[in-house]
Amino acid sequence: MRPILIKGHERPLTYLKYNKEGDLLFSCALDRNPAVWYADKGELLGTYRGHIGSVWGCDVSRDSKLLITASADQTAKVWDVQTGSELFTFEFKSTVKSVEFGVGDKLAVIATDSFRDMSSAIHVKHIARDPSEQCGDSVIEFSPGGRINRAVWGPLNRTIISGGEQGVVRVWDVETKKVIYESDKDTGHQKAITSLAKSRDGSHLLTASIDKSAKLWDIRSMKLLRTYKAEAPVNAVALSPLLDHVVLGGGQDASTVTNDPRAGKFEAKFYHKVLEEEIGSVKGHFGPINALAFNPDGKSFASGGEDGYLRLHHFDHDYFNMAI
Repeated sequence: MRPILIKGHERPLTYLKYNKEGDLLFSCALDRNPAVWYADKGELLGTYRGHIGSVWGCDVSRDSKLLITASADQTAKVWDVQTGSELFTFEFKSTVKSVEFGVGDKLAVIATDSFRDMSSAIHVKHIARDPSEQCGDSVIEFSPGGRINRAVWGPLNRTIISGGEQGVVRVWDVETKKVIYESDKDTGHQKAITSLAKSRDGSHLLTASIDKSAKLWDIRSMKLLRTYKAEAPVNAVALSPLLDHVVLGGGQDASTVTNDPRAGKFEAKFYHKVLEEEIGSVKGHFGPINALAFNPDGKSFASGGEDGYLRLHHFDHDYFNMAI
């Protein structure tokens, strides 16, 4: 399985996102310029220029017309995917950590970091199709306490799921802004949560943590279903839309690699979703993996690392006939 190596960013990658059809791949990095690629061969289509800080996340609308990005410059920007033009800027008072369109693409959930005397916050913004009708006001805004690294929508936009530095997964009722579920230390993560990923049908949630594990949850009941144990901190996770496979990526921080006899672990590890067993790994990155995404057709996946490389992996025929 020979990967396509892409050096399209000057600094470490932070996030990857395919569009619904799987023909476009969006990448975010610390170099301020989100990019869009042809997902098949990795050909650069263009970049979105306007941020003046690192970009931590993005999402694309179901019709692939709108892109929303989260940045350390304290803004979330909405872009025209095709032209690359900036349509609107949501301004905040701290770093924007994550963004996600809701079902229907009329709402977006935006998570901001804590800063000085301000706490992390979750904001819900209305997204207008006509830029002239867009406003910056929040439909909903609340502070959940503790630093948030990512927030995503629950089923039918009725809940918001957050994870952050405390290692706690929380589910919030959108109408009341109150917690309706909170993971505990016995079953949940022991350290900071780095990533949240949903299955394609929205039935499962996969969480990653620097406690060297990833956990699979039923997204409606938030019952813990499976735990996948790694040998290094996990920075990114993804669920296959085609097979019962999950992929974990991460690695030891560069400052600790020289002191660790198991140095590195810069590989994407595949696990059987039900059996929790490791079934394979894909090496190649020269630093921790920060971003992972499966193509919606399940026939390829992408990884982005601290080394600044984006790697596209198209699965061999043998992958689909793997005996467990």
